[in-house]
Amino acid sequence: MQNRLYVGNLPFDINAQAIEQAFAAHGTVQDVHVVMDRETSRPRGFAFVTMSTDSEAQEAISQMDGVMLGGRALRVNQAEAKPARTGGGGPNRGGGGGGGGGFGGGERRPRY
Repeated sequence: MQNRLYVGNLPFDINAQAIEQAFAAHGTVQDVHVVMDRETSRPRGFAFVTMSTDSEAQEAISQMDGVMLGGRALRVNQAEAKPARTGGGGPNRGGGGGGGGGFGGGERRPRY
């Protein structure tokens, strides 16, 4: 996955085609994923670009990092591997087992 790049500080009105055109001068672009905001459905200002080879990815990093695109200086780095997600967190995502309140909870004792 060395050929996957993180591209940050993108203009918020950018699309995948414009990013692909900018990176195509440095090799074959296999994929462009513009990360979108879930609530507004607008770009969040960064994307991931997959080049066809590691050497093309390295050239794209050296040639595109700091380049102005749409009035903003791009940040281009090697994409880091996505960390494994650990469950939990967030609101209403379960909780403890709850007490045995009311009838039937707690320790059973003989009646007599």
